[in-house]
Amino acid sequence: MAHLDNLKKIAGRSIAQLCSDDHPNLLVFPQSLGEYGDKIGDGYILQVDENAVSTGNIMGYIGYRNTKVRIMSRFAQEDSRDYFLHYMLQKVFAINLFDLKYNADKDSIFDFLIYLFPSFLKRAMRQGLYKEYQTRRYNDANVRGRIDVSRHIRQNIPFAGRVAYSTREYVYDNHVSQLIRHTIEYVARHPYSGGILHSDEATTEAVTQIKEATPTYNRQDLRRVISQNLRPLSHPYYSEYRNLQRLCLQILRHEELKYGRDDDEIYGILFDGAWLWEEYLNTVLKNCGFVHPQNKVFKGRIHLFTDGSCPRYPDFYRNDFVLDAKYKGYGNTEIQNVSGDDLHQVIAYMYRLKARRGGFVVPLRKDEQTTSWKKLDGYGGSMGIYGLHTEHTCESFAEFALKMEEEEESLKQQIKNDTL
Repeated sequence: MAHLDNLKKIAGRSIAQLCSDDHPNLLVFPQSLGEYGDKIGDGYILQVDENAVSTGNIMGYIGYRNTKVRIMSRFAQEDSRDYFLHYMLQKVFAINLFDLKYNADKDSIFDFLIYLFPSFLKRAMRQGLYKEYQTRRYNDANVRGRIDVSRHIRQNIPFAGRVAYSTREYVYDNHVSQLIRHTIEYVARHPYSGGILHSDEATTEAVTQIKEATPTYNRQDLRRVISQNLRPLSHPYYSEYRNLQRLCLQILRHEELKYGRDDDEIYGILFDGAWLWEEYLNTVLKNCGFVHPQNKVFKGRIHLFTDGSCPRYPDFYRNDFVLDAKYKGYGNTEIQNVSGDDLHQVIAYMYRLKARRGGFVVPLRKDEQTTSWKKLDGYGGSMGIYGLHTEHTCESFAEFALKMEEEEESLKQQIKNDTL
């Protein structure tokens, strides 16, 4: 009954509500909930109805007090340890799990925070090292700020050539960079993941820059640094640092949250299935020449009208081809039976791009197949469904990854054949 009461604290509340600043230890991807136009923030994580629990389109791990819930992908086999989710995370965040001691216990999703750290760090560092104004206090002969009269009298009588003063300086060594430095040191000491800090040249360079920017780092200051960062960063330029700050706090407070030391904290890491599926497919389809528009930076968009109005963002397109990523059970589904909104959207993109071929890419269960393509009436063209089988009986994650690579090669070959 206690677990049910705890679940009701989470149930029925929208993702946007749970991701407010009141719950900084709950991390949801994508972090810009309205970025993809699919109203992710309006959905729910789970609902409780007559003591039955149902989940939405979310995967991952969430906890409240001593109740922890692991939400698996609905396209993964129950005995697969959710290899499918971990595989997509590996591809999207460019993590080499083969070099890690892969752990599939109930806390593995939460532990995955550490493996996301390099990706967040590199994205933040693209905006440059974080700087902010801080008041620094000095007592020397090089006066360059406001003189602190009372401190000067206490420290410099009799006068020996020094003056006590304070000044406002724009510095790299601040509470945010210190938080990142503490996280780097924590990850470096972790028994399984220290190597990820040197997994590529960009990560190694970012780590080096942070270390050089934090000469006052002291391991004993951890609690003070965490306390200084509990207020979310709101700098208009360093937007990626806000996400990095939240991730660092979760990593450094992992043990406290894991064992429920903060009784009123909702915590965890969750991924929207549709977003993750789309980003995963981009790692496959970009090798086939497809453009994957990015709403946030207005990259790759098309316009419906000649005056440049009505921007739209197809999931994937190239020359004479439009594909839409759908994290839905469209296996064994005839194209004419696809949801009307999904169907009409792709047809509109085909018309705008003068594409002769369009369709969907979906996950397939073990016993599912895709159906034959159909020709469109009117302006012509054809539509259909591509799929990747995601249910594989495997003894290890490495074996699962090999089977998924075979599926990806098969998909790319199908697209190539259909282009000829």
